[in-house]
Amino acid sequence: QVQLVESGGGLVQAGGSLRLSCAASGRTFSSYATGWLRQAPGKEREFVAGIIRSGADTYYADSVKGRFVISRDNAKNTVYLQMNSLKPEDTAVYYCAVGVDYCSRYGCYYYWGQGTQVTVSS
Repeated sequence: QVQLVESGGGLVQAGGSLRLSCAASGRTFSSYATGWLRQAPGKEREFVAGIIRSGADTYYADSVKGRFVISRDNAKNTVYLQMNSLKPEDTAVYYCAVGVDYCSRYGCYYYWGQGTQVTVSS
């Protein structure tokens, strides 16, 4: 079992940056790909970014490509999401999750954090 705790959310103006962190407990963290997904009010949860188990490759939703960067430190059991050039439409609860390499579907993720709120003002 893996437990995940997100941090780093908050309120930021459009064009600003935030860095989210997700700390994992459990010795098997490096056995899973890690992803960030988000859910805005009244919308379905959507994939944002993922990184494979080794950290050697990443993949992104088109809506954030070129603005967000996902990374991981397996020695620290932590994954990060650097968010730049934020837009009001990025406002959502951001969730960290672990699951299958290269899969962006909700069902590919086995364990989830509790989420952290990101609000981007215009």
